[in-house]
Amino acid sequence: MLSVALRTLRTRWVTFLGSFVALSLGVALLTVTGLALASSVDAPEQRPERFAAAPVVVRGQDTLRVPTPIGDRTQRLAHPRAVPDGVVAELRRLGRVVADRSFPVRAEGGPGDLVGHPWSTAAFAPYGIDAGRAPRAAGEVVVTGGWAGPGERIRTDRGAVEVVGTVPDRGFENAVFYTDAEAARLSPVSLQLAVDADAAAVRDAVRAGAGVRILTGDDRRFADAGPDRDREALTAMNALFGTAGGVTAFVSVFVVASTFAFAVAQRRREFGLLRTAGATPGQIRRTVVAEALGLGVLASAAGCALGAWGAPHLAARVVDGGLAPAWFTIGDHVWPYHTAFWTGLLVALCGVIAASWRAGRTAPTQALREASVEAGTMTRGRWLSGTVLLLTALGTLAFALADAPGDLLHRKTYVSRPMLLITAVALLAPAVVRPLTRLLAWLPARLPGAGGMLVRENAAAGVRRTAAVAAPVLVTVALAGSLLGATATLDEAGAAEARERTAAAFVITGAGDAGFDARTVDRMRSVPGAVVSPSASSAVYALEDGVALIRSDARAVADPAALSATTRLPLAAGSLAALDDSSIIVNEEWERHSVGRSVRVWLGDGTRRTLRVAAVMRTGTGGNGVYVTSANAPRAPVDRVDVALADGADAGTVAAGLRAAVDAAGGRVSARDEWLADTRRETGGTTRAGLFLVLGIALLYTGISLVNTMVMATSDRVRELAALRLAGATGRQVLRLVGAESLTVVAVGALLGLVVAALNLAGMWGALGLLSVHTTIELPWAELGAVTACCAVLAVAASVAPAALALRRRAVELAGARE
Repeated sequence: MLSVALRTLRTRWVTFLGSFVALSLGVALLTVTGLALASSVDAPEQRPERFAAAPVVVRGQDTLRVPTPIGDRTQRLAHPRAVPDGVVAELRRLGRVVADRSFPVRAEGGPGDLVGHPWSTAAFAPYGIDAGRAPRAAGEVVVTGGWAGPGERIRTDRGAVEVVGTVPDRGFENAVFYTDAEAARLSPVSLQLAVDADAAAVRDAVRAGAGVRILTGDDRRFADAGPDRDREALTAMNALFGTAGGVTAFVSVFVVASTFAFAVAQRRREFGLLRTAGATPGQIRRTVVAEALGLGVLASAAGCALGAWGAPHLAARVVDGGLAPAWFTIGDHVWPYHTAFWTGLLVALCGVIAASWRAGRTAPTQALREASVEAGTMTRGRWLSGTVLLLTALGTLAFALADAPGDLLHRKTYVSRPMLLITAVALLAPAVVRPLTRLLAWLPARLPGAGGMLVRENAAAGVRRTAAVAAPVLVTVALAGSLLGATATLDEAGAAEARERTAAAFVITGAGDAGFDARTVDRMRSVPGAVVSPSASSAVYALEDGVALIRSDARAVADPAALSATTRLPLAAGSLAALDDSSIIVNEEWERHSVGRSVRVWLGDGTRRTLRVAAVMRTGTGGNGVYVTSANAPRAPVDRVDVALADGADAGTVAAGLRAAVDAAGGRVSARDEWLADTRRETGGTTRAGLFLVLGIALLYTGISLVNTMVMATSDRVRELAALRLAGATGRQVLRLVGAESLTVVAVGALLGLVVAALNLAGMWGALGLLSVHTTIELPWAELGAVTACCAVLAVAASVAPAALALRRRAVELAGARE
């Protein structure tokens, strides 16, 4: 049987070409994924940047550390503390101390990520003047890069300045250097110091400073902006490749199984002859499995070679796209090749199990009789498997809705859940192909001529062929609708939440890190007709289950009464009026969320407090956070002011008054709808890149499967096409018929995929409803149309091209051709 399998692979190579290409690409992507994961594990630590030449950097307390029974738990503080004055005085006795400050700067014609620093800190990068001189007065600056040169005057949100010098770009920031005095005026609080002294002496000097950190060597990177950005980028990249690898394995099994099932169905006469010659069912099964094993070995080897070639190119692409750090490269690792190779073999064997079982079950007389008529397309095993998977998908969805609806909103859930439903519908597809085909072709069949009727009957009669072609279309359309629809639905849900809770007529933002000072807030309050509610961004930390330190974003309000006029909180219990300096408003995700109950928390600067729960908000999409008063957010500057209109106030007059009040502070006054549009939450770039990578993989596999199946199916219909020619149909009529059938079959797959996507999104919509978020299901119609159009073009081309080649022979010769 092994020799028969090898000869079959050699003589029927066209039949297995699609499975070979699909499996090779799958193994290649698994190889690339494994190499990327292995290389990220061995990634070097991020090196110091701004303070690479500083002897020692001293930071104030920036980490909350809470002891638990299983060890200390830490979180970054929302509002780090400055180095205590007493410690600074001790450090000045040791050597030169330079206070560091960083603040955003917006300049006309400048990069969008400009950041300001004191000039004294430039020497620690180190930066050196390459044109002009250092700044000496308040209106003078030095910039990095070539976007401005010495002598140019530029307008910034910090006032007009003159560029008096430039320094080379070091690749990690776009900086604007002010004089030390001017930087101190623009950013009064300094959180870290560079100290030119011996590290041991510095440690002795700061021993009494609780929480003060001494940074030397590579630890100086923690003084840079985003010290963990490389690790976060690698984590996001690994999640992206991990998702792509999982989808690749799923779609590979799907495509290989579909191709082998159709190939076995086409070879019924061949298997019947082998059974007549004395082959046992076990030998037939082993033959098919041996074919898959031979195909798997060849495809896996080719995939490993392709992955080794493609991995460095993909690494360069993800670095260029900002999805990985600039230093990321593919290392020399062996285990990803082993993993990918053996996974490829496993995928090939998994894909052929059902087909081999069906091949072995066919009796000799049944095979010969079924060679011309398709019957028994839905076996008991297929009915059972499809029904069990469908009930499992629906049952787990119902359980999630009843127990934890918020879990359905997580990325891992809405990426993996559609696969179960896709598999179930694909298994049950042959049972609905015939009625769906007749439904879609109902109107064309009633048009003049026999073309519409032939399309309907051919597609409905060839159930296996129709199901084999519709299956990959189903996968791609279902994934596109489910994944892109899930992100669009969640984005719309977040926007609906924001609209529902925003009662303000205007929202004022944009005062920079320093926020709005008290005088600016008082000027806003003095505007006639304005009900002003200033607030600040902060955070609180709570210990759940005694071992998990959880951070919750907080909004600190100065006046709860004004907040009630500008914001409609989604309260499930309690009252906004009960919020005071000894209480907190939490959401239902908190472990303790009963009104009146006390909760122990740590504030944004690490201060420990016990607060009473004044009210509880509904969970929503998970971004509700908590609310406290300004007294429980020390050092949190006012960064947003919501303004409602008093009775009878004119909106235009109030807006003009607010703009005049915040003009000196650089604030921006936005109408409610404008602010909602600007702050609309959209799916992150990395997540969208991952989803489009997954869809690209699915579309690639769909193309391979469509072309392979259509070529196999069309070559198997030579006699049928000849009969049409002998009945009087012209060559063009036959080709139009073949193309129309292909379009009909693609429409069947697209409709089934749309049903799967709708069911998945309906589950998410139900979860949002249970979480008190009222929104609509967002189907990505443009993307669905593009995917379906691609599938239609591939299907038509792959069916018409071989039919056109076959029709070049005489009809009588075609009629006598052997299948």
